Amino acid sequence: MTSDPRAVLAAAPMRPVQIVVVALCIALNALDGFDVLAISFAAPGIAAEWGVDRATLGVVLSMELFGMAAGSVLIGNIADRIGRRPTILACLIVMTLGMAAALFANDVLTLSAVRFMTGIGIGGMISSTSAMVAEFSNDRRRGLNMVLNIAGYSVGAISGGLVASALLEMTGDWRSVFMLGTVATAAMIPLVIFFLPESIESLIARRPEGALEGVNHTLRKLGHAPVDTLPPPPEQVVKPSIGSLFSQNYARVTILLTAAYFAQILFFYYIQKWIPKIVVDLGFDAAEAGRVLVAANVGNLAGALVIGLASQRFNLRPLVAGAMLAGFLAIGAFGLAGPDLTRLAITAAVAAFFVNAGVVGMYPIFAQTYPAALRASGTGFVIGVGRGGSALGPVVAGALFAGGNSLLIVSLAMGLGGLLAATMIVLLPRARSTKSG
Repeated sequence: MTSDPRAVLAAAPMRPVQIVVVALCIALNALDGFDVLAISFAAPGIAAEWGVDRATLGVVLSMELFGMAAGSVLIGNIADRIGRRPTILACLIVMTLGMAAALFANDVLTLSAVRFMTGIGIGGMISSTSAMVAEFSNDRRRGLNMVLNIAGYSVGAISGGLVASALLEMTGDWRSVFMLGTVATAAMIPLVIFFLPESIESLIARRPEGALEGVNHTLRKLGHAPVDTLPPPPEQVVKPSIGSLFSQNYARVTILLTAAYFAQILFFYYIQKWIPKIVVDLGFDAAEAGRVLVAANVGNLAGALVIGLASQRFNLRPLVAGAMLAGFLAIGAFGLAGPDLTRLAITAAVAAFFVNAGVVGMYPIFAQTYPAALRASGTGFVIGVGRGGSALGPVVAGALFAGGNSLLIVSLAMGLGGLLAATMIVLLPRARSTKSG
């Protein structure tokens, strides 16, 4: 047969193997969610044991986020060059080693270095799995699957957070959080080895030696007929490079998406990184603070699911921009909650609902914007450079708190990121469908 396998997958119903691939990518992002937030659950114990002040703690909280930024940009491009599957496996190994190394850290410098290394693996994982989910989904389910993939982050933060809070209550040792992360991350390695095939779109775009055999191997696993030849390459071959992202076709969208993601993720990580310390400073213990963070991640998950379902029926751009604006208003309510655990949990969950809806709603836009040859590079660049906001957010908030500003003032200042992000989304040109190539 000579039909284009990309068109076959795009039009056919999702097969069991495709569902397994998407589910496995969601599980990997769930792992990311816990691995990123492990330092947040551990932060009160670290501050108490090492005598770390708020400004220094803000730097420690940001280190894996700097690593994620580097990993997203560099490893996303590698995934376009060597393939999705080997890149995901390498990132998983790096994450496992990083979580294990945190168990032996005994000072701020060592822990910061270890968290930076872990972040490199997490950043590469996010961009690689985003491309993998887009390429194993059919047209009907692609947007929803991509939102669910990013929502996996919140699932990991919620489930891992509940276990981490229980561990902290039982042991009182912040290192138990990293032990949990080490075991969970290592357990995913054999699943990736045995159940994650290479993307057909990636093989066609890269055309390595044995590409036709690889495409047919995956087609057979999916229950589709093999093909005799690869589809012809596009007339204009897109090179998987950062320069291509700033070519005439992609420069404007790349700049606007990067600015929007930077501003919104700065806002997002203020909530994710500072809630435990804020709640502890209001007079509650570390376990109670962990539960407020879990409530926020319930809001994250609900926001992702709602915008994913809504995107099946409504234009995504106004949904995303509206969520970003609502997040600014909601964080003001959190700033006014005061020392009431119930109010803190509810307002944190509502703010997180809108803020995360704004974040995850951008991922289907990435997939629409970039072709297969640039998909991981484009997604990786936007979220990598954009994640400068994730690294900057906790530092800026720490400096604002250290300057004596109230919770309301700090919250509204960080919420300005949502207003800027909404503006960038409004300025985006109308999304256009891209062909793989």
